[in-house]
Amino acid sequence: MHSAVLLIEFGSIILGLGLLGRFAARFQLSPIPLYLLAGLAFGEGGLLPLGASEQFIATGAEIGVILLLLMLGLEYTASDLVSNLKTHYPSGLVDCALNALPGAAVALLLGWGPVAAVVLAGVTWISSSGVIAKVLGDLGRVGNRETPVILSVLVLEDLAMAVYLPIVTALVAGVGLMAGSVTLAIALGAAGLVLFLAVRYGRLISRFVSSDDPEKLLLVVLGLTILVAGVAQQLQVSAAVGAFLVGIALSGEVAEGAHTLLSPLRDLFAAVFFVFFGLHTDPSSIPPVLLPALGLAVVTALTKIATGYWAARRAGISVKGRWRAGGALVARGEFSIVIAGLAVAAGVEPSLGPLATAYVLILVVLGPLTARYTEPVATWWSRRRAPHRPEPTPRAAEAEAPVAD
Repeated sequence: MHSAVLLIEFGSIILGLGLLGRFAARFQLSPIPLYLLAGLAFGEGGLLPLGASEQFIATGAEIGVILLLLMLGLEYTASDLVSNLKTHYPSGLVDCALNALPGAAVALLLGWGPVAAVVLAGVTWISSSGVIAKVLGDLGRVGNRETPVILSVLVLEDLAMAVYLPIVTALVAGVGLMAGSVTLAIALGAAGLVLFLAVRYGRLISRFVSSDDPEKLLLVVLGLTILVAGVAQQLQVSAAVGAFLVGIALSGEVAEGAHTLLSPLRDLFAAVFFVFFGLHTDPSSIPPVLLPALGLAVVTALTKIATGYWAARRAGISVKGRWRAGGALVARGEFSIVIAGLAVAAGVEPSLGPLATAYVLILVVLGPLTARYTEPVATWWSRRRAPHRPEPTPRAAEAEAPVAD
């Protein structure tokens, strides 16, 4: 009887997520806010709380985080990461300063303490690579000159997560300074070792994993990723970091083949993860934090726009391209929820989960709008503020005309 209820509940959830995804695609929206709302509806204090399938969903959510970071790692080679770090690290520093500090400041002002401040700093810092990539494709801007700048900022954020996640994992676990330092040293050592092996022996690693049979390739890559993630978690390093490093280590045809095979699984389990996060957020806890979430969303939307503008200006992009780059970076999504999820699971601050949920809901909806309209609005505003220059008279125009050689 219990297994029958589990199948009914889980099947209903998957079917509902599929319908929500189709609805979002029809209106060219990100499905993430709909998945979060579905979790709120079926979680604690929701319309129809679940019971039998909650533990199963929790396991699926863990796999979802692992696959999100694995697929992110498959997008980049180790040489790409090293090159971006050398060339664009000033943009990454500006991005961190402008977008992490508001989150930390709000947590401290609300009296949540330093651990919650570090967590909320990450929530407001990291943009949603998935949402932004989709928006750029929908707007036909993949080939624009500012797009490499946007991708460079995203790559630096993703690389920073390999350092940031172990720090957060140690902090929320409440380990001491010595244990936390050891955890961070292990994470940095593992990241450096993987990058070194990927640069020097990437072809050998990919050849070992490679297979002409899609089934065998899927099983080897998925098994290796979950195994490494488990070992990383056993060493008190985030499982997500382990998955990210596996993705970086794979390259060439293996990475492309694994990306194609794992994309449907990633989408399935990522959707389950967002639902799981919503399940553990009481809808009645959101209204008290809605005003801080809205204020934080407005401030960090502006700081992201400033980040993109500065990075594009540094790369020599035109003014219009600078505004487009800034507007494209506003969306927050999957990784903000992943970071908040670590704190929620550890019971750091009860209000952190609801605030993060409301914050992501606001910016995942606002992000596509700022990507589309920031540049036109900025152009209109600059023309309005520009002093009106009277049209030259015919005689003045003749006087200003260049003299022919």
